[in-house]
Amino acid sequence: MAALFEPFVWMLGILADICFAVVLAEVVLHWLLHFKIVDAKNAYVEKATQLLTKATRPFYKKISEKVPPVSGVDFSPFILLLVLLFISRFLYRLDMMLMS
Repeated sequence: MAALFEPFVWMLGILADICFAVVLAEVVLHWLLHFKIVDAKNAYVEKATQLLTKATRPFYKKISEKVPPVSGVDFSPFILLLVLLFISRFLYRLDMMLMS
């Protein structure tokens, strides 16, 4: 019976890892833009920013409703990264349990 759920758990783990990478890329790109390391007017940077923003903003909005910004600092990306890391590790351990 456990072998039936193993591929599903494995796929959920991969999905959590992909979401983690997307959020991390968005945060790094935001920092690069903020410190003017990359040009915001560059077509590739602009397109990447739009794409990553569309992917992450719905999650940030939900988290910001529960945890408002503190002194103007939005902790939504950090909280989302922690949640995704927890989910990924939980699924990894669950997969290890299912395999044994």
